Amino acid sequence: MTSRTTPNRTYTIMQTANLSGLPESTLRYYETIGLIDPIMRDTNSKHRVYGEEDVNLAVAIACLQATGLSIEDMRAYLQNRTRGAEAAREQVNLLEVQKDRLAVEAHFLKIRQKYVDTKIAYWKAVEQGDSTRVEAMKTRADTLARELKLPRPKAPER
Repeated sequence: MTSRTTPNRTYTIMQTANLSGLPESTLRYYETIGLIDPIMRDTNSKHRVYGEEDVNLAVAIACLQATGLSIEDMRAYLQNRTRGAEAAREQVNLLEVQKDRLAVEAHFLKIRQKYVDTKIAYWKAVEQGDSTRVEAMKTRADTLARELKLPRPKAPER
């Protein structure tokens, strides 16, 4: 093995992918761009050998990724972790901005759900021959469609 000291418990890239939920290709990519520090290699096979800390980091990154955080924001978050209280305000700001982005996404998701519900109601009305309900659902679908096409508000800057 090369670079760092050999960890007590080791994992293959496949095991790390399974534990973290990140595909092997994403683990390799994150290592390539420096989001994950270079992973030790077996001296014979040259395969990656992940230690407990590497797996824990991969899980943390998977959680950040699941929130929709950009690579740049994940990088900033991970770098700030080691700074403790000194970086607390930056961490809070970064996460609050992401929370606002998610709120905007949730708003538009609710509208899309209403649109789908409206289209279901429309087709049920068509099936039942209820022309009054058909027209009402057309109007509602048009209103929701216009709402979906509105420019989405930009998330607040950090």
